[in-house]
Amino acid sequence: MKYCKKCLYPINAKPTIIFDDDGVCSGCRYHESRVKLEIDWKQRKIIFEQIIDEARKLKKIRGNSHDCIVPVSGGKDSHYQVWLLKKKYGLNPLLVTFNHAFNTSSGLRNLENLIEKSGCDAIRYSAGLDSVYRISSYMLKEVGDITWHYHAGIRTFPFQIAVKYNIPLVIWGEHGFAELTGIVSLEDFVEHTRWTRKEHDMRGYEPETLIGKNNITRADIAPYIYPSEDEIENTEVRGIYLSNFFDWNAKSHAELMMREWQFSPITFKRDRTFNLYSKIEDHANDVHDYLKYLKFGYGRATDDASMEIRHGRLTREKGIQLVQEYDSNEPSTLEHYCDFLEITKTDFYKVVENQRDPEIWQKNKSGEWEVRDAVWFNTKAQKNNKKENESTENSTFSEKNRQLYFNPNLPPLKFGDRAVDEADLKFRAL
Repeated sequence: MKYCKKCLYPINAKPTIIFDDDGVCSGCRYHESRVKLEIDWKQRKIIFEQIIDEARKLKKIRGNSHDCIVPVSGGKDSHYQVWLLKKKYGLNPLLVTFNHAFNTSSGLRNLENLIEKSGCDAIRYSAGLDSVYRISSYMLKEVGDITWHYHAGIRTFPFQIAVKYNIPLVIWGEHGFAELTGIVSLEDFVEHTRWTRKEHDMRGYEPETLIGKNNITRADIAPYIYPSEDEIENTEVRGIYLSNFFDWNAKSHAELMMREWQFSPITFKRDRTFNLYSKIEDHANDVHDYLKYLKFGYGRATDDASMEIRHGRLTREKGIQLVQEYDSNEPSTLEHYCDFLEITKTDFYKVVENQRDPEIWQKNKSGEWEVRDAVWFNTKAQKNNKKENESTENSTFSEKNRQLYFNPNLPPLKFGDRAVDEADLKFRAL
């Protein structure tokens, strides 16, 4: 298995990753492009301002109450998007949340905080546990994913609301796949489309194909049905990404939102990553990420360590140590999700049997699965990268970043709030 010479991604990373002749992945090249390309951020800001000026005009013409829609979960990106649009540009966004039911206490705390601090109107659709059970059970067996309804909901429901209220602009934060694996170029000005939603977020499945499977009904898939072409055309709705117009930095945004709007990271050690401020609202993420590891041999620690390496806050050598420490950990919440799905942990592992990448996984003489290859097997890479330097002041595990990354030698300070100071073993539907 090939691994990027700069970060830690394997060549089988999903959804798509490309290695160039120098052995560097497209995610690293995308990150470099944000720094090295002669991007005129002032001009991009002007383009963005033209887009929102048009939204303001359409709001007035249509008699709308809101300039745009912002899909929010309560995370650090949601806080920054709404803060930027309201405080810096004076827009009146409608906040739209798809409640997938698999919530953490920290996520619910931060979502409530966002609504209170922003003062914005908000719509929240909560998926029923019966339909969540049927869909999650089916998609676990079909594609090894218990969170299909997450991505289907947050990528679809805001457009249902856009059509219903005749709002022509939906504003997202960063293009996540671009940041991780460089699936698109910064020069593409990529926008949200029905096709990318299906192929990248919904694993190639439109919701109608689920009807009749595992007793799934049309009522179960209602929030995942994308508006018709006529509805989209009549509303003239488009979905844009702020990261195309602003020099995006998730860590800086988290720090800003901690100061401005009291966004709160968590303060306990996580099972599968050292990052304390990203995806902390998503309770099932650990199991979702563990499935990624069981299938492809890498997990969330690889994602987070690679981003830290790209930003120069972490050496590749230290990143490899973190991947070795976190990526293979079975999440402590797995038992709870097995109970919810009415299966045993043995059943869970059997489901994944045929989904494992044979280039990464093999069975030993005892019939147990073991990795054939991993980034830490490459001792040459570890040795060579001992020469690397990381910024002491802003390194991942410095005093400055104590509340953002878990360091056992300098653990984060507690906030005195159970929602962020203690891990949930069970999800909270509301």
